[in-house]
Amino acid sequence: MAASLTEGLLTFWHSCRIHFFVALFAIFVVARVYRTIQPKSKTASASSIPSSPRSQSPGKAEKEKLGDTKPQTTEKKDVQAPANNETATKPASGPKRVSGKKPLKVAGRRRGSDQGTPLSFIQPIVFYASLTATTERYAQVLMEDLRAAAQKQADPEDRERGILPPKLEDLSYIDFDDYFTTAPQPPANSPGTRYMYCLLIPTYNIDTVLNTFLGHLEETHHDFRIDTGSLSTLAGFSVFGFGDKEGWPTEEEGFCSQAKELDRWMAKLTGRKRAYPLGLGDVKSDAESALKEWSQGLQEILSDIVKNGSLGEGVPGSGDALESDEEDVDDSSDEGKPKNRKKAQTVVDLEDIKMSADPQGGSGAPIPVDFTTGGKEPTPNSQSTGKEMVPKTSPTYAALTKQGYTIVGSHSGVKICRWTKSALRGRGSCYKYSFYGIRSHLCMEATPSLSCSNKCIFCWRHGTNPVGTTWRWKVDSPELIFQGVKEGHYKKIKMMRGVPGVRAERFAEAMRIRHCALSLVGEPIFYPHINEFLEMLHAEHISSFLVCNAQHPDQLENLKRVTQLYVSIDASNRESLRKIDRPLHRDFWERFQRCLDILREKRHVQRTVFRLTLVKGFNVDDEVIGYANLVEKALPCFVEIKGVTYCGTSTSAGAGLTMQNVPFYEEIAAFVVALNKELERRGLKYGIAAEHAHSCCVLIASERFHVNGKWHSRIDYDRFFELLEKEKADGTSFTPEDYMRETEEWAQWGNGGFDPNDERVYKKGKNKAIQPAEPAETEPAEALDF
Repeated sequence: MAASLTEGLLTFWHSCRIHFFVALFAIFVVARVYRTIQPKSKTASASSIPSSPRSQSPGKAEKEKLGDTKPQTTEKKDVQAPANNETATKPASGPKRVSGKKPLKVAGRRRGSDQGTPLSFIQPIVFYASLTATTERYAQVLMEDLRAAAQKQADPEDRERGILPPKLEDLSYIDFDDYFTTAPQPPANSPGTRYMYCLLIPTYNIDTVLNTFLGHLEETHHDFRIDTGSLSTLAGFSVFGFGDKEGWPTEEEGFCSQAKELDRWMAKLTGRKRAYPLGLGDVKSDAESALKEWSQGLQEILSDIVKNGSLGEGVPGSGDALESDEEDVDDSSDEGKPKNRKKAQTVVDLEDIKMSADPQGGSGAPIPVDFTTGGKEPTPNSQSTGKEMVPKTSPTYAALTKQGYTIVGSHSGVKICRWTKSALRGRGSCYKYSFYGIRSHLCMEATPSLSCSNKCIFCWRHGTNPVGTTWRWKVDSPELIFQGVKEGHYKKIKMMRGVPGVRAERFAEAMRIRHCALSLVGEPIFYPHINEFLEMLHAEHISSFLVCNAQHPDQLENLKRVTQLYVSIDASNRESLRKIDRPLHRDFWERFQRCLDILREKRHVQRTVFRLTLVKGFNVDDEVIGYANLVEKALPCFVEIKGVTYCGTSTSAGAGLTMQNVPFYEEIAAFVVALNKELERRGLKYGIAAEHAHSCCVLIASERFHVNGKWHSRIDYDRFFELLEKEKADGTSFTPEDYMRETEEWAQWGNGGFDPNDERVYKKGKNKAIQPAEPAETEPAEALDF
């Protein structure tokens, strides 16, 4: 059977093999002919598309996008790899096709750029930082020059190319991530728009927002999650620095050192797109003339970019990728580096960071690495540093004293409140009197730390105070601060004795401080010896009202007893908090949440308060649920809801805040009612306890303070100090309910909250009138003084 099958197959092969070979040969010939006549472009389109923009040379990618040459196949026999960013002069597919004119170079072709749209418009943005308003004035001069250049360069017949009117941004009031982590995206209706950064920077020998800014650029460059050329889509950048040669005669000694450092970091982040060399000006001699000369050169570069489509090639300082690696050379040596910045640490593997002593002779202490992302911050001591936070010769000192602050030591301050002045004249106290019984003329407003870790848009200080995430300054003793703030406060009170309307009895009472509001400016809890300072206040029976911004959980956890503990709750979600408080910590939301947990733990030991500052357009609309979530998390004793106060300055507008963001009292009241209903719906025991319409403020209180049908939001201060001394003597603990007092009837919800013993001043336009206080429901809405 098997033999017959084999014989049959052999017979079939011998009879058909000729036909099989003929058919196979025909298929082979047809395939060769088909490949010969197939168009090259179709083959290339299927085989030569790179997996990413980095898989082909910049020159080749650019020309393919502009249609200057035919795409070429990836076969080695057809084309050779271009050298030095030049395309092959003679590809195998045939001679190069000439389009008739040289195409414009595409902006953003360097590393990190993935944009193929040809450049059409240049949008200059002028960034500046200024404490004394000098640099701000020069920034306005540059703005006028660039605006004139834009008008002069504009061609009525060419509406598709040109220089746009410049924009002005204060570094103190922007979010660095919006401009300096990645470049802004061009408008959807103008994809060919490219941004030109013009940075005007003074140099200070104190901690200012410039230190934070330069630190941000450095972190961005070294962040492995971010492209090292994250700003390479910019059309270019240029830096001009202002310095004082009387203080620093030469660049080696620090003249314009921060401007030089900024120029270096911007070169790294943009792929060396330095549009015009670094300009330097001495504020005591040639600053304005040097700025004019630099501005003229910058304008010429802007015109060239619009004309040619990019910075150009082969020009020193043009930013071309082929220029010298000057910045890389700077990294390998200390020559030319600013003197006031910390020397970069050697890169160390985490396995090498040990607590034990280094056998090679290193110290036994761990390497101090500040990631500003959690963990306990180092507690400073007197040996930590001799640097002062606010030296008397600094612009910060001059700016704060001009605003009415008395600077105590090197980092503390005191200032008389406008409500103190009002109470001395019998024109009413602030909402703290209505809610808690604090008479404003007996209250001192002070802070042991002028530094803060936030840059809130509604801050009255407008960036004049120092900023930082960790304490790195000289530490003054609590005794020095305590005596200094008292002396400063009494001196301010004495200056009021000649003011018309000051009541003699209240002036006499004001010479005995009874309360201390630790808010003012900066972050009081940031001061390393805050507990010792509080003990000094309490020893003289001065109550303590401490306000913190929920960014320092370790200090909050270690805080000892205060009369009342505030936490500023300026937003109900992460994004709103970032926009409103503009925190410096990268893990600001995690710090915020941890502070709420700590507040929940302290609620039976401290009188805890949420302070909600409502900013219309930022944190009012549709955020009731979010705020209710935070209240449910921390369960504070009280929730203060207050409208933002607008100072009416240009710097506030620069931060995005105008009178349009100030809510009316009716809007505050509506928000409070909605929040209270949401808390009731969740079964949380809260209610609306008091109001102070004049301050646009309402108080929601826990029902722990609702006794016998009446609210008890006020404080029995004598009882507080009695309990505090007993606790110190024998360890007997006490709760917030142990020193509460009944809320006055005129302060309760629906009664306005203005003390009937005082006289209310109504202001409208230039007309002023003094009238006895009236119930809130009869007051016209427009009479409220925000």
